[in-house]
Amino acid sequence: MTAAVPDLSIATLGPARIESPLAGMLDAWRTTEHYVSEHDRVLLDDTLSMAVSRGTSVAELPSLEPCGPRRKLFFDPSKTRAGIVTCGGLCPGLNDVIRGLVRSLTNHYGVRRVTGFRNGYQGFIASYGHGIVDLTPEYVDNISGEGGTVLGTSRGHQDPEEIVDCLERLNINVLFVIGGDGSMRGAMQIAKEAADRELRISVVGIPKTIDNDIPYIDQSFGFQTAFSRAAESIRAVNVEATSTPHGVGLVKLMGRHSGFIASYAALANHDADVVLIPEVPFGLDGDDGLLEYVRRRVRERGHVVLVVAEGAGQEMLVPTAANGKAGPATTDASGNTTLRDIGPYLRERIIERLVADGVTPSVRYIDPSYAIRSVPANAYDKAYCLRLSNHAVHAAMSGRTAMVVGRLRRRFVHIPMSLAVSRRNQVDPHGDLWMSVLEATGQPMRFGPESEPPRPRKKRVAAAG
Repeated sequence: MTAAVPDLSIATLGPARIESPLAGMLDAWRTTEHYVSEHDRVLLDDTLSMAVSRGTSVAELPSLEPCGPRRKLFFDPSKTRAGIVTCGGLCPGLNDVIRGLVRSLTNHYGVRRVTGFRNGYQGFIASYGHGIVDLTPEYVDNISGEGGTVLGTSRGHQDPEEIVDCLERLNINVLFVIGGDGSMRGAMQIAKEAADRELRISVVGIPKTIDNDIPYIDQSFGFQTAFSRAAESIRAVNVEATSTPHGVGLVKLMGRHSGFIASYAALANHDADVVLIPEVPFGLDGDDGLLEYVRRRVRERGHVVLVVAEGAGQEMLVPTAANGKAGPATTDASGNTTLRDIGPYLRERIIERLVADGVTPSVRYIDPSYAIRSVPANAYDKAYCLRLSNHAVHAAMSGRTAMVVGRLRRRFVHIPMSLAVSRRNQVDPHGDLWMSVLEATGQPMRFGPESEPPRPRKKRVAAAG
């Protein structure tokens, strides 16, 4: 059966007729295994069987537009004003992206004014009174050594009409949005509102998600930094667990719907005995359940280390209302369902099971989520952020809009925003990443039944240490 072909076309504001200051550099460049010419395309399918199943010629196979500078620009750099905004949660590399955008705009293209909007989409709305920032190369020179974002951030929807009003008042032609799927949906509304008004404003996204859950890209920026730091927490609880009698190490990591950080962090040091992710349901009770497996590991080896993604096991927890009592689940400012806390629940259930077996466990529980989000990017992510920033600027200056930049199988490509938010990238339980996790941990493919009903919470049993 042939897979449906997504719409891979990229919107443009009109013909590009202005000579680029980078045009001369491109004269000698041709498509190779390391570079794709602006007139070439990057194939979407990466296996022979997938390509053959399309039943079409090679030239008609679904393909993506490559990133990179164009010989012709839509915007005159000397008359262009650019804006930058960071939205959503923190992630390593935000300042590196801001710095890369500013330096590329000013140094490569000669754009004379770059404006930073404070505190996410709130920064466009006059009633918040956040003000703006003049982003010069000098201003951003040393920000890459800092975590977080110098522009600040916020969550939640803002009126796209007011945002475009602000862009009009400031004569901004190009807007760069750095954020996750919610932010990209907001950027799509901004691009649509500008188009409806027949305004020539380019809106280009640099996808940001620490969970690595945006489709059609290999990895989001900051992800390598995040799982590297997460691996340090796994190492720490392993040291604690192996240094005490009946030691249990439990680490809760980011991953609302996608278990990439938990999976890669566990592979980075091989200390984890169990990895639990949202994509693979698990049961606690019974002979094949997680609790019995933990009991056996502690009895046989003297310790056990578990890594759980924050969104794992949600089906086992009773939803809580805003008052903390049982009731409908709440949502955050971005509209995401508020997750119940799987970490303490697992901790209590493990303690109960081991105490019932005559074992007094020594449990070490770590939730390093905010510590990981706030750190500066590592060297790999810094380089990746710079390359994404350069490509975003090239795309915007050539008049492309309502798109994001990303890397797919080593090739940097343009991806329509609508496609980037069309689904969620997740760990495939039948894929090679999860197979590697199973091989590294030695855990069974499944713990107990796929799900179990919520269990009433018992009085907490004290643990040693």
